[in-house]
Amino acid sequence: MDFLIESVLKVAVVFGVLLGSVAYTTLLERKFLGRLQVRHGPNRAGPFGLLQPLADGLKFFFKEDIVPANVDKPVFILAPVIALVPAICIVAVIPFGDSVTIFGREVKMHITDMNVAVLYILGLSGIGAYGAMLGGWASNNKYGLIGAMRSGAQTISYELAMGMTLVSIIMMSGSLSLTKIVAGQTFYWNIFFQPVAFVLFIIAGLAEINRTPFDMPEAEAELACGFNIEYSSMKFALFFMAEYAHMISLAAITVCLFLGGWNLPFGWEVPFVPKIFWFIAKVFLLIVFFIWERGTFPRLRYDQIMNLGWKWLMPIAIVNMLVTGVVMTLIG
Repeated sequence: MDFLIESVLKVAVVFGVLLGSVAYTTLLERKFLGRLQVRHGPNRAGPFGLLQPLADGLKFFFKEDIVPANVDKPVFILAPVIALVPAICIVAVIPFGDSVTIFGREVKMHITDMNVAVLYILGLSGIGAYGAMLGGWASNNKYGLIGAMRSGAQTISYELAMGMTLVSIIMMSGSLSLTKIVAGQTFYWNIFFQPVAFVLFIIAGLAEINRTPFDMPEAEAELACGFNIEYSSMKFALFFMAEYAHMISLAAITVCLFLGGWNLPFGWEVPFVPKIFWFIAKVFLLIVFFIWERGTFPRLRYDQIMNLGWKWLMPIAIVNMLVTGVVMTLIG
């Protein structure tokens, strides 16, 4: 019974923190991009614009929900949910820190320690792509359909490269569990041995979540928002939330795989600072980087995205995997 209560509390806390982080990541992005472009971000709703996410949420909630007459209504309604739910479920296997003692009870800082967590993450990230594809297809709109097809092609292209990249980390760690992968980085982080895999994973991850410069499924300039063009009110908000939830999940997964999780490098420890602080700090810095690159790089053309995925990322990922295997065999 105690285990059940603990699990329910963990789910509630993680779910609440994730949704709150999604809301305020949108504010962080708008303020940061405003500074990059020498302008103010939101500064009217609340002090320093801190209530802007709440104002946006209320706006989405009360706006008229328009469903075009010729859409495939069940799929049209379900698509935003399919886009958001996998990003939330991914967080269930992410370890946020070491065990802590609360009221004399040891509490592990994760919802579940799945021994195939990496496969679970890859599977859910692939399911999340169906949200964009089904939403664009069900809209019965040519712009939406083109955006959906772009999303499908882009996901297939970069998910293969991402999977190949992860093989190198799995070979080094000897496990598919994120907890064990983090535990193996107590002294040296994986990025020290796999810098190429780290860069490939970041690029493929950005393409998976359709962030600039890989936002071809939306492509406001030519597709007028692409796959979500016919969505309004909370359905549009769910797609919007899914993008930021996936971005936070990508940052957390990257921290676990390459940046030591909650560990500092070389076995360093800082007294009186909880280890979860270092995990949150690393995730925050990666999110800032994702926002920074959005305000820096222009969107690629569709043919450039396909060339990058198939002619560069895939071969480099395969070579990196082979080199990792050879080196491990020679020193092993």
